[in-house]
Amino acid sequence: MSNTDPGPNSGPRQTDRWLEPGQTNALVIYILYLASLAIGVTGIVGIVLAYINRGKAGGFVESHYTFLIRTFWIGLLYALISVVLMMLAIGFLLMFAVAVWFIVRCILGIQALQRSEPVKNPQSWFLGQ
Repeated sequence: MSNTDPGPNSGPRQTDRWLEPGQTNALVIYILYLASLAIGVTGIVGIVLAYINRGKAGGFVESHYTFLIRTFWIGLLYALISVVLMMLAIGFLLMFAVAVWFIVRCILGIQALQRSEPVKNPQSWFLGQ
């Protein structure tokens, strides 16, 4: 009687494509960032994935990893400034502006990624265009 199932130790384990550096992984990070507006911890998962995979993908995707990392840190800085300014009431308006900036930046990144294009200016503090 032969066993057709090779078993769990028969060869290297295949990881899901979304964990490997590349276009799909960058898309997952953009989605995690957008989800972080409702569920904060997903942004942390996204930044960790971006740091782990930066420098491994090559090609146009590298600009997306730089853009994603900068989006997280610049967004965090803008949000902290907004929180401090909430004592002056202008912080509430600024926090809304930061959320809009964050969403637009992620959407523009997703669009460029889907067209297989690099982010034109990944070092940008604004929208990367």
